[in-house]
Amino acid sequence: SDSIADIVGRLELMDAAGVEKQVLSPHRPPYLPNEKEGVEAIHLLNDGYAELAHKHPDRISSYVMLPLPHIDASLKEMARGFDELGCVGVIMNIVCLGDSIGHEKFEPIYAEMNRRKAILFVHPAGSGIQSPLINDWNYRASVGTSMEDAVFVLHMIARQIPHRYPNIKFIVPHLGGPIPMLLHRLDQQGQRDIPNRAEAPSVTAKKFYYDTVCYGSKAAFTCALEAFGADHIVTGSDYPVL
Repeated sequence: SDSIADIVGRLELMDAAGVEKQVLSPHRPPYLPNEKEGVEAIHLLNDGYAELAHKHPDRISSYVMLPLPHIDASLKEMARGFDELGCVGVIMNIVCLGDSIGHEKFEPIYAEMNRRKAILFVHPAGSGIQSPLINDWNYRASVGTSMEDAVFVLHMIARQIPHRYPNIKFIVPHLGGPIPMLLHRLDQQGQRDIPNRAEAPSVTAKKFYYDTVCYGSKAAFTCALEAFGADHIVTGSDYPVL
């Protein structure tokens, strides 16, 4: 079948590139207002990815998707993903039905991930940070994604999520967008804008891990490397987007 050929082809490409193992990170989990429909859709996808990982356990792993914005259902699916499906982390879109996943209503999700010492990989939702200044000018994909990456980090800084939930390993794609260039400005002006935080914004930002997807930009990679350090840069491919 075509699906089997696709997997064989994927493994051949991994071999050619010297990639021992891939973690599958679907970037568009279906976030649906109707809880029943959302749970059914997420179950179907998580089962499919887990089945693929189980067929190739030495080569492929998967993250668990959550039926957000439904908190109790998401906690149940997280447990199923880790305890039954063997998922190695959680994936969440940065924007869920118009809300940042930094919103306080998602707090129970972070508390449970912290309890489990989980990995969280986040990905832009293609919202262009819901800005006409991005979307009406056709920059939703080329620029809006990096803006979402940055907004996620900024919202986590504002709510001190990494400080309050230190057991979560956060992975942000695309080198964090413009975050590496903003650390000094955040420290100097961000403290004034959002006072009484437990730590400087740059301290929080350096607790995340950032993947290397930057469309081959040496300048972007070098900036992130200097800002975050080599121990907080992780390999990312954005395959098959690139």
